[in-house]
Amino acid sequence: MTEKLLEIRDLLIEADINGKWTPIVHGLSLTLERGEIIGLIGESGAGKSTFGLTALGYTKPGCRIVSGSIKLSGTELVGQSEADLRKIRGNKVAYVAQSAAASFNPAHTLAEQFAESPVQHGKMSMSDARKRSVELFRQLNLPDPEHIGERYPHQVSGGQLQRAMTAMALGSDPDIIIFDEPTTALDVTTQIEVLGAIKEAVKARNVAAIYISHDLAVVAQMADRIMVLRYGKLIEEGNAREMLANPKEEYTQKLLNVRAQREPRTGHDEDDIQLRIENITARYPGTNFDVLSNINVNIVRGKTVAIVGESGSGKSTLARVITGLLPPSQGTVKFHGRELVPALRNRPKEDLQSIQMIYQMADIAMNPRHKIKDIIGRPLEFYLGLKGEQREQRVLELMRQIEISEDYAERYPAQLSGGEKQRICIARALAAEPELIICDEVTSALDQLVAEGILDLLLNLQKELDVSYIFITHDLATVKAIADEIVVMYQGMVVEQGPKAEIIAPPHAPYTELLLSSVPEMDPDWLDNLVERRKRGEAPTAESIASSPLSG
Repeated sequence: MTEKLLEIRDLLIEADINGKWTPIVHGLSLTLERGEIIGLIGESGAGKSTFGLTALGYTKPGCRIVSGSIKLSGTELVGQSEADLRKIRGNKVAYVAQSAAASFNPAHTLAEQFAESPVQHGKMSMSDARKRSVELFRQLNLPDPEHIGERYPHQVSGGQLQRAMTAMALGSDPDIIIFDEPTTALDVTTQIEVLGAIKEAVKARNVAAIYISHDLAVVAQMADRIMVLRYGKLIEEGNAREMLANPKEEYTQKLLNVRAQREPRTGHDEDDIQLRIENITARYPGTNFDVLSNINVNIVRGKTVAIVGESGSGKSTLARVITGLLPPSQGTVKFHGRELVPALRNRPKEDLQSIQMIYQMADIAMNPRHKIKDIIGRPLEFYLGLKGEQREQRVLELMRQIEISEDYAERYPAQLSGGEKQRICIARALAAEPELIICDEVTSALDQLVAEGILDLLLNLQKELDVSYIFITHDLATVKAIADEIVVMYQGMVVEQGPKAEIIAPPHAPYTELLLSSVPEMDPDWLDNLVERRKRGEAPTAESIASSPLSG
C-alpha cells in the first residue's frame, strides 16, 4: 500500500509586483507518495521553485498563499505558525539549494553544519550526528568520508559541496527532499556524479523528492512523474516515460527539441585565420604553477570555435590571455598576423575595440544604476565617437538587431529577465563593431528555450556581420548547436581539436569521450545505464582519466 506524504490542492499564490498583488501560481495541485520523485520543469518565471517550496510551508518574501491546501502526512500547513513550521523544516521536509557554495556558512566545517539540523530537532547527539555524517558522505561517494567533514566549504569542489548538502538534507531522515536546480552550476562530468549519487541515496532511503529544473533531460533521469509549468500554470503532467515518448502539448514538445545540431561551415584559406594563439603558457601572479601549458589554437574569420572542458581546465584563463587580462609567461597572441601587446592596459584602443567579450553572468556585467540606452551607448561613444542624436539612433538600431523592444532603452537592468539582460550584453559588445567576440558561458545560467533564443541570435548576427566567436562552455549540447571547430581542454592543456564533425565522431581522446558520454539524454534509463557501464569499466570516469594518459 502506498503512503501519501504530500497533498497540495488548488494552490493560489500571489506576489507583490510594483505594489499590486498578482497571481503567480494559479491553482496548482500535486500528490507525492513515499519513494516517488516528481520533476517540476519549466523556464524562469514558471513558478517551479515557488510551488515546490510550499512543501516546506514556505513562500518567498513578497509572496503570499491566498487559497488552497498543503497537507504533509495529513497535517495542514496553510495557517500554521512559524514556530510549528520550523519543527518540520529540515526534519520532515528538507531542502537542497541550487548553489551550495552560497548556502554553506564559510566559518564552520561540513561536519558541524551537517550536525546542526538533527541535533536541533532532537534526533541525535552531536557525536551520533558526526558518525551519521560519515555514513552519508560515504553513501554519496564523497572522497575520504571519515575526514572530509573536517574541511571548510572553500576546501572542497562544487560537486563535492553539492553532495555534502544532499547529505545534510538526509541527515534528519526526512520524508521529503526538495531539490532546487542542484546541478545547474556544475560541469557535465560533475553533474553526472552528483545526479547518480542523489538518485541512489534517495532510492536507498525510500524518501520522496520534488526535483526542480529547467533541464528536461536531467529531470528525465530523476523523475517518475513530470509536471510541466509555464507562467504559474500546469501545461502537462504525466508518467515520465510516457511524456518523453509522446508529449501532448506544443510547449513540452519544444522543450524536448531544443538545440538541434547545426551543420558547421568547413574549409578556409590561410589568409582567413584571424587570431593565432601560439605556444601560450601562463600562470597567475605569485604562483609557480602553469594554468595553461603550450596552447596552440587558430580562430578563422566568420566562424565559431568552441573551447570546452570542465571547471579548472583553463578555458576562461585562455580568454583572459587573449584579452590581455593575464599576460602569458611564454608564447604570443597574433591578430591578423600582428602580435598583440600582452597586457590590456598597454593595448591601443583599436585592439580593444576589435576583440570584445560577453560574460557569463549578465547580472553582474552591467551597472545596475545605468539605463539600457547608456549601457549600450558607452562603447559607441568610447570607440566610435558617436554622441547625441547619432548615438541614440545607433542604440535603437542595436536594440532592434538583438530583437529587444526600443521601449527598454529607458529601463534599468533589474527590470529585465535573464535572457533580456544577456541580449543587452550582446548589443554592448556589438556596439564596438568588433571582429571577434569571446562568449564566456553566456547561456549556462539560462533556461533551455531562452538559451536557444540567444544561440539563434548569435548565429544570425554572425551571418549578417561575419563576426567570429570563441565560445567557452562546458555544455556539449551548446557546442553541437553552434560550433564549427572544437578545442577540448583539460588541466590547462589542449587534448584534442579539430572540425566539429571529427571531434564528436568516434574514436575520441579519453577526456573527450568522458565529456560526450556525460551529456544527459532524454532516455529515462540513460543515467542508470551509464552508471552501470562505468562500474564495469566500459565507460570513462573522472578518476580513470586522472590516472591515465590524455592523448588517447
